[in-house]
Amino acid sequence: MAVAADKKSVVIIGGGPAGLTAAWELVKDGGAAKYDVTVLEATREFGGISRTVKHNGNRMDIGGHRFFSKDDRVMDWWKNIMPLQGAPSYDDKKLGRHHDLEAGGPDPEKTDVVMLKRHRVSRIFWNQHFLDYPISLSPSLFKALGFKLTMKAGFSYLWSMVHKLPEDNLENFYINRFGRQLYSMFFEGYTAKVWGRTPSKISADWGAQRVRGLSVISVLKNAVQKMMPKKRDSKDVETSLIEEFWYPKLGPGQLWEIVESQVLNNGGKVITDANVVELRQKADGGIASVIYEDADGKRVELEADDFISSMPVKDLVNAIDDAAQEDNKEKGSASSEVVPAEMKRIANGLPYRDFVTVGLLVKHLRLENTTDMKTLGNPPIVPDCWIYVQDPGYKVGRIQIFNNWSPYLVKDVDDTVWVGLEYFCEEGDEFWNLSDEEATEFAIKELTRMRVINGSQDVLDSHREHVKKAYPAYFDTYDQMPELIDYLDSFGNLYCVGRNGQHRYNNQDHSMVSAMEAVDNISTGRADKKNVWSVNTEKSYHEVK
Repeated sequence: MAVAADKKSVVIIGGGPAGLTAAWELVKDGGAAKYDVTVLEATREFGGISRTVKHNGNRMDIGGHRFFSKDDRVMDWWKNIMPLQGAPSYDDKKLGRHHDLEAGGPDPEKTDVVMLKRHRVSRIFWNQHFLDYPISLSPSLFKALGFKLTMKAGFSYLWSMVHKLPEDNLENFYINRFGRQLYSMFFEGYTAKVWGRTPSKISADWGAQRVRGLSVISVLKNAVQKMMPKKRDSKDVETSLIEEFWYPKLGPGQLWEIVESQVLNNGGKVITDANVVELRQKADGGIASVIYEDADGKRVELEADDFISSMPVKDLVNAIDDAAQEDNKEKGSASSEVVPAEMKRIANGLPYRDFVTVGLLVKHLRLENTTDMKTLGNPPIVPDCWIYVQDPGYKVGRIQIFNNWSPYLVKDVDDTVWVGLEYFCEEGDEFWNLSDEEATEFAIKELTRMRVINGSQDVLDSHREHVKKAYPAYFDTYDQMPELIDYLDSFGNLYCVGRNGQHRYNNQDHSMVSAMEAVDNISTGRADKKNVWSVNTEKSYHEVK
């Protein structure tokens, strides 16, 4: 790859939020004059798990993505790519809803490049009851629990306030914040469903990242503050309690497709169907080049000055080792340094959780809209963005209602409901290997048992998606990640970013910030990478400001 002498070459592995953020940060504002940037994406789609799947005129958001961050850099970044709506969206108009519209912003009814403002509604399905998420002190909660369980939960929580457990696992983390009774009802079974492990076997780090400062006290405080007349800034609310978010008109993948186009238009290169299989080392210990296989299986080598990787840590370490092994085989000697056995053991022991999403297009839902929120549909559908299924009697973990994310995700939004059922599993297990027809039939039966739909006669269409390595997991060799980080940082020109690149359950905004920090290091010449790895670990982020 010929690069001008006055330009630095940067190869970015992965076209998800982290990789595309890094690419855009390097080439924007004339950056292509200083950097020769190439993005290698193993698929033909952009956004990673934040992509949008299109099926027969309907769109699926894989995993559900609220566009919200406590980091103003990220909020401004998104708004510069897709400006906020300046006029009511289709459902806003039809339902007479009002948002704080952006002065001079685009009209969602006239253009697709627009970010919508959405109201978050999430509920928990438990024991045939729908409860508010986060848990609120509502009559429906007390009715669902009954007097005896309510009292048990209350005394259990009071006990947890004075009898703290060592937070050396996720189970104790939850019990310290909610009490053993609420933990056993709402966290224990659901966590095992999501991760395939009991919470006692999972690191408390996961709770620190995902639950943040959420506890009974914070839920009570949030409930009281909501009754106050003064409107709070969303940055002053715990992440788990955020009630308003932004959302691209055509789903999260739309934003990343736009970013990819802007990278190309500003001088960057993007190569799809580029599966990275080897990273070759330099004599001084850095990375010299990457080798990828294209759609035809042809191997192509790219040299560069710096490398930004969002590929799974496990695959990255094996790619470094495979290159060294291949080089030694060609030379007939062990001159190239292979990955130490201990580092390979840690990397290959890092666990992931995969999932399957089944989309069902249905005529209507049996669920009645009992809220004071007006909603689309005939009859009106419930307002939920997603429903957490914390009842152990069902395999489905979460149900999305795409109509409520954006009316533009659904071809016939007035007369059909487009739902997505998320099933957590492992690649190659029994559920993963079901046929499309079998998975669809399973999903229909679960929704019918839940009394969400009447049965297969209500289903008009379906689509199934496999999602590999969706969630980096916090058990097995995870506790030895610091050793692996030190090893990877020894390659001075290699930067690990993003959810899988850092084996950390980052939100989309955290993945982006890790990429921004990596680009800042490249541009300033900063040698250590603590700033890159510390994203989403600072305690100050987790606490109410």
